[in-house]
Amino acid sequence: MKLGLFMMPLHDPKRNYTELLKQDREAIIMADKLGYAEAWVGEHYSCSAEPIANPLQFFASLVHATRDIKFATGVINLPQHHPAAVAGDVAQFDHLSQGRFIMGVGPGGLVSDMELFGTSEKNRAEMVVDSVEIIHKIWSGDAPYNIKGKYWDVVIDKNVHPSIGFGPMLKPYQQPHPPLAISCMSPNSSSAKHAAMKGWGVVSANFIPPVHAKSHWEQYALGCELSGRLADRSQWRVARSILVAETDEQAAEYLDGESSYSWYYDYIIEDMALFNMLGVLKPSADIPDAEVTAKKCLDWMVMSGSPKTVLDKLVAFVDYVGGPFGTLLATQKDWDQPEVHKTSMRLLATEVMPKLRAYCADLESSTV
Repeated sequence: MKLGLFMMPLHDPKRNYTELLKQDREAIIMADKLGYAEAWVGEHYSCSAEPIANPLQFFASLVHATRDIKFATGVINLPQHHPAAVAGDVAQFDHLSQGRFIMGVGPGGLVSDMELFGTSEKNRAEMVVDSVEIIHKIWSGDAPYNIKGKYWDVVIDKNVHPSIGFGPMLKPYQQPHPPLAISCMSPNSSSAKHAAMKGWGVVSANFIPPVHAKSHWEQYALGCELSGRLADRSQWRVARSILVAETDEQAAEYLDGESSYSWYYDYIIEDMALFNMLGVLKPSADIPDAEVTAKKCLDWMVMSGSPKTVLDKLVAFVDYVGGPFGTLLATQKDWDQPEVHKTSMRLLATEVMPKLRAYCADLESSTV
């Protein structure tokens, strides 16, 4: 099982933006040194609390400051972009990073961005499929291009001039294309099933109870069965909120205060409540909306404590979801107390993950 870092990123909008970018870069550089395999960063154009507009641009500033970590978009909101622009931008970054790229895509979840780009009333899930198909056709073909999609067309026909290089579009470094994954958050997400049928990976969001994450694998396995594919658990990434401290008491003391973890769930709750989606946060549909509080979310969704306690919780989670999965994505919170968050990243990588990997290896060997 690999370890990765997932950032929306979510920050206190009152903080200085330049300093936030420095902090987020510091977190990824630190993750690379600690052996984290992946860093996922989101795309949001119109939200001061989720302030990275272009993750590829952000990642470009980290290519030469890191050595091994792979960069993953979490996600490129495809309905907001012309597929030709995405194809060119991704291909260029794939070369800059020499293949250290995972193409996370999705329909977009920020309503102000939907309004901004005019996608609110459109079938965004369908647009994602259309966009991916067009992008892959661009990468697998050569000029002239005459690609017809449902929502976009890609045409370069009259202006192909090979002698001066007009016409051809960039191909990515990874062939035939970078690995692709789609995000899921809703219970029994149909996106997970569709991803499996397309041969894509899937990422389960961190702000959901374990029962919903488990349902994502069940839908993914169903999609594999329907399409005649082998259900490969290495293609499943699971994001979780994790806080590792030296002792259980230190973790509890931090979480009992006005921590960025509490603020994070206050934000998520308000976001979901605006659109009658609090069910995403509930471990049971019987729970009234009024009982969905930040404190309850901390209990439902945050794995916290000493390295031993967090290991026990992760082992229980692995058992609950039916076994090991490809990558555990620890979700970064705003560094309100930087040393608390740095310590958590370090202890998770050095004290927890080696033992979790050993447990997963034993599980897999016992089923062979």
